Amino acid sequence: MSTKSVLTGLQPSGALHLGNYFGSIVPNLELAEKHDKSIIFIADLHALNSIQDKKLLQEYVLDLATSLLACGLHPDKILMFKQSDVSAHSELSWILSTLTPMGLLERSHAYKDKKAKGQDATAGLFGYPILMAADILLYSPDFVPVGKDQKQHVEITRDLANKFNHIYGGTVLRSPEPVISEEVGVVPGIDGEKMSKSYNNTIPLFGTPKEIKKRVMQIVTDSKGVEEKKDPETCNIFALAKLYLSESELADLAKKYETGTIGYGDAKKLLFSAIEKYMTPMWTKYNELKQNPEYVLEVLEKASKTANIIANRQLEKVKKRVGLI
Repeated sequence: MSTKSVLTGLQPSGALHLGNYFGSIVPNLELAEKHDKSIIFIADLHALNSIQDKKLLQEYVLDLATSLLACGLHPDKILMFKQSDVSAHSELSWILSTLTPMGLLERSHAYKDKKAKGQDATAGLFGYPILMAADILLYSPDFVPVGKDQKQHVEITRDLANKFNHIYGGTVLRSPEPVISEEVGVVPGIDGEKMSKSYNNTIPLFGTPKEIKKRVMQIVTDSKGVEEKKDPETCNIFALAKLYLSESELADLAKKYETGTIGYGDAKKLLFSAIEKYMTPMWTKYNELKQNPEYVLEVLEKASKTANIIANRQLEKVKKRVGLI
């Protein structure tokens, strides 16, 4: 195991789907397990930019924590806490904001993209990269795994750390290295586009087997009949099957496609069976945890105490540098 540290933040934005699992959760858990110190925090402060419903936000936070535990997050190996339980995030964010040029934020791709899509251009959305910088710099991680769309925010974090150190002297804030996964966000939805709630093309991660089977059977295909030869590499069913089947099983399925010995209906049933086999242990764990929310909240509370110790120690160094204490 590496002695390096890694930090990840995940926003609570609703029920998870297979794209979230394979595109984000699996890579993050695998990376966290490889390092001596690993943090995965639930970014509920960031979520306020898009969720203004108290009950809904609380439900999403609890469900995300429950889902991560069901997916294999071990609380004794990975520190999982709620961002808002550590007030140092907000305090360091303000201090960094006094150093942040407006132009740097105006060039943020995430801000420009969301504004273009019609999301309200609030100060919270505009200052998102500053809070993200605080999230990172409080824990001095070596690595921050992000998708391509978030790489710029890690670069902004590095810029702010360097600027702070230059102005106030020393190396109080440590610049992290982004870890970019080329696979993030490539899981196809039932229509072949990127799986996303905004496209309404998702397959739920923790839905009932009946719900999941219904979505699998809705996967879009061409109109070729059972006995017609099909190209597995252009089929949405086969693309999802790659996530679950072994190499030999995939080769067998591909041969059936190419020889016209399987129809799309049977291919969908085969895919659902593979999903069910793979996911049943996680479904069972998830349902058990749903019956015991007190345990999930206890995990978050315990971790927040540790996170506060780490974050406040770093914040104290910052406040001494700038003259607040």
